[in-house]
Amino acid sequence: MTSTDLDTSFIPALDDIERAREIVRRTTRVTLLDSAKFLAPHTGSPVFLKCENMQRTGSYKIRGATNRLARLTAEERERGVVAASAGNHAQGVAFAARELGIPATIYMPLGVPIPKLEATRNYGAEVVLEGLNVGEALEGAQAFAERTGATFIHPYDHPDIITGQATLGLDVLEQLPEVDTIIVPIGGGGLISGVGALVKLKAAELGREIRVIGVQAANTAPFPVSLEAGERVRIEAKPTIADGIAVDVPGSLTFELVRRFVDEVVTVSEDDIARAILLLVERAKLVVEPAGATPVAAIIAGLVKGTGNTVAVLSGGNIDPMMLEKVISQGLTASDRYMRIIIGLHDVPGHLARIATTLADINANVIEVLHTRHNKGLQITQVELEIAVETRGSDHARLVLDSLRAAGYEPRIDRDATV
Repeated sequence: MTSTDLDTSFIPALDDIERAREIVRRTTRVTLLDSAKFLAPHTGSPVFLKCENMQRTGSYKIRGATNRLARLTAEERERGVVAASAGNHAQGVAFAARELGIPATIYMPLGVPIPKLEATRNYGAEVVLEGLNVGEALEGAQAFAERTGATFIHPYDHPDIITGQATLGLDVLEQLPEVDTIIVPIGGGGLISGVGALVKLKAAELGREIRVIGVQAANTAPFPVSLEAGERVRIEAKPTIADGIAVDVPGSLTFELVRRFVDEVVTVSEDDIARAILLLVERAKLVVEPAGATPVAAIIAGLVKGTGNTVAVLSGGNIDPMMLEKVISQGLTASDRYMRIIIGLHDVPGHLARIATTLADINANVIEVLHTRHNKGLQITQVELEIAVETRGSDHARLVLDSLRAAGYEPRIDRDATV
């Protein structure tokens, strides 16, 4: 079934979602719903974290994959399944296929992070590396399906996938019956479509309001544009660290469901996402991938306020260790806890010692110092000093700059610097 074959009037039924949860329980666990008091000042109300980053395979994707595969006919199971993904969908399909005894082939792009590649293989799938991006891998998977008769498993735009993802909403409503707002990451829209439909249908039964807010990375956000236009719009996507939700056009089914059941879609910057990941590591002791951290990014960016009991869905935790290192560095810089300061000086003795004393007096920790006479634009009598400084946040960072200016220097910040 392709997107053009879909009946876009589809709405998951409550009975179907309940039955899907019994199926999904074969492969999943009920993940923690944890209080996050450190986020409450940003919303003015209690915040809870739905920790799907601790789900089997590291993300919610296993829910939809299990429900989709479990509903295949005996003949379809024998022919096997095929999917294309650079990460969470691949692992969800591979794991579900192994548990249900179905042969699985996963197309992944060349250069996919090694941990995601190895995890997919270890779950028992046959992995084919093809193409430079997910789009090219997708073409390979679809060609494989046509050639072999294997069932192509779409990552989000299929009724069984959406119904499976909706089971997350059931968990939330049982864990926190008094929930007022649920914040959900959006890529293609499978998760928020299922959760949004389930929550709104349940809220209607209960005779009360529950808000559903979606979050996309600002660099790749087709839903706000599409919702405003009243139709699916393909955008020119920019690079984002939130690659797990990087799609350039909404799904056919998911667009209609989001339009009907989601109250608002907001966007967050790369710095917002990096700050959120850092905050979750430090305060919640949780490792969350960039896509999964977008609900927290929306909260700390001030986009979600006065929402009552709020649940932020941490949709996944599959982040490459090298990427995690880079994102934490970016998060420290975005939070004004790391600064690289450049100061032009006359080439005479004493300046370095005076600057060091100035910084020590205000408890700024110097990490690195570069003293050079060779940068372009410097006069013969000038030198340039680059100092990497660790600070305690925005107020302390301003104090560092003000103190240097009071000492007679003209510091400027290297905005592109990271740890």
